Amino acid sequence: MLKSLPLSLPLPALIPGPLAAEEAGVAPATIRKWVQLGHLRAAGKAGRAQLFRLEDVFAAERAARRRPRLSV
Repeated sequence: MLKSLPLSLPLPALIPGPLAAEEAGVAPATIRKWVQLGHLRAAGKAGRAQLFRLEDVFAAERAARRRPRLSV
């Protein structure tokens, strides 16, 4: 007789900032700026490196496209 295993959702993968930037098509400095401005939150840390959920990075990127740019 087979035991049924409990179904669980996979945990979202956490990726470091430079990889998050590459996936979103932006510079690593942009990821840091989004964090500084509160548009993106790190989901964890590995040593000094901030880790992000890819879906959060994509959401911040979509929101950045919708925000009007301020000219200085």
